[in-house]
Order: sequence, then structure tokens, then C-alpha cells
Amino acid sequence: MPSLGPIKRQNLIYYLKQLGFDGPFFGRKHQIMTKGAITLRLPNPHRGDIGRELLIRILRQAHIDRDEWEKL
Repeated sequence: MPSLGPIKRQNLIYYLKQLGFDGPFFGRKHQIMTKGAITLRLPNPHRGDIGRELLIRILRQAHIDRDEWEKL
């Protein structure tokens, strides 16, 4: 179960795929992942771990609630 805290970019991509997202695909400045009409921009890989606040914003944009995320 992933916690709602810092996470590696590679793990974020893995869990988003488990939730039905496709990608990552190349965008303009960032890679993106899609699921139906939802498009998520992924943070660039050279920044290190994704912090808790950014993870919360990404999950909100993906329409994933905390319970769903922590059940993975």
C-alpha cells in the first residue's frame, strides 16, 4: 500500500497504471498519462522524490481519493 507521502516518480507511474492510466507519453515539457478525458502532467524525473503536497495535487487532478490510493 502506498502511503500519502514522498514517493519515487517510477513508483507513481506504476501505481497510476494500476489505476487504469496509460502512458507515460511525451508532452511538450512534461510527460503525460491519460485515462479517458483525464490528462496528468508528470513531474520531470531529475527532481528526486515527489513530495506529499505535489502527490496530493496529482491525485486530486486524477480524481483519485485517499482511500482508493491507499488500497493499492
